[in-house]
Amino acid sequence: MIAFCLRRLAWLAITMWAVFTFTFVMVRVVPGGPFDRERPLAPEIRRNFERQYRLDRSYLEQYWGQLTDALRGDLGRCMRIGDYSVREVIALGLPISASLGLLALAFAVVAGLAVGVLSAVFRGSPLDILLRLAATIGIAVPNFVVAGVCIVLFVFLIPLFPAAGWGTLRQLALPAFCLGAPYAAYVARIARTSLLDVLGQDFIRTARAKGVSQRRVVFVHALRGALLPVVSFLGPAVAGIVTGSLVVEQIFAIPGIGVYFVSAAFLRDWTLSMGVVLLYTFLLYSMNFLVDVSYAWLDPRVQLS
Repeated sequence: MIAFCLRRLAWLAITMWAVFTFTFVMVRVVPGGPFDRERPLAPEIRRNFERQYRLDRSYLEQYWGQLTDALRGDLGRCMRIGDYSVREVIALGLPISASLGLLALAFAVVAGLAVGVLSAVFRGSPLDILLRLAATIGIAVPNFVVAGVCIVLFVFLIPLFPAAGWGTLRQLALPAFCLGAPYAAYVARIARTSLLDVLGQDFIRTARAKGVSQRRVVFVHALRGALLPVVSFLGPAVAGIVTGSLVVEQIFAIPGIGVYFVSAAFLRDWTLSMGVVLLYTFLLYSMNFLVDVSYAWLDPRVQLS
């Protein structure tokens, strides 16, 4: 286990370095810069900005300086978003996106597993067909369409929730549903397929031959093994949800990390773009590591090597 963790830590360092290098190159290859504006800056002001962010140096010096700063935990100051450092912006937006994301994830897991189990247990029934149709629609329909329909239904026609804002559970409920609905549909499809596969195995037939009830067969013997593909999907899904949905946060005016990432892309804020990309990479890698560890807990036959 210790050797496995050390190897994954080494690969994390390599991955973060590769993503850092790729992002550094890409933001400088794309036409335009952080100080290109409709109203040009005075030459003295522009030179001061370029000196502050090392843009007056060679690319190699810029790369090495930004890399060494990042290794110390200093992601620099934002180039276009006020007088904030990148860490301050992430500290402002990430807790909001995480709160929204965790609520959306809870909905996706609970609703998705419930639908998947019901669909597998009642395979071929009208209920199964209806649930599979709902899951297919949930996967096919983009979340901004779901958000628009939910706003029309539950804000204007049936005023149960506010249209936008942040701070209360009522303000979170609608965007969390819109963010979690596609993930719930994926979980439902994966859980159904996996559970049907487990229910057809020999040890399940043996349990039924011994007179074990259907409920115990499903929830005690079959469900644990059927969760492995679901856990595999949840690894990258958690990172995607927690870092925030750009569209959902924009529609519901939620000041999460996604809003800042969109602003950084439009304004060519190189330092903030780098910080958010590294954050997403770290979360994605961490979630995949937790998925691998959870495999050994769900299935003792799996060896961490």
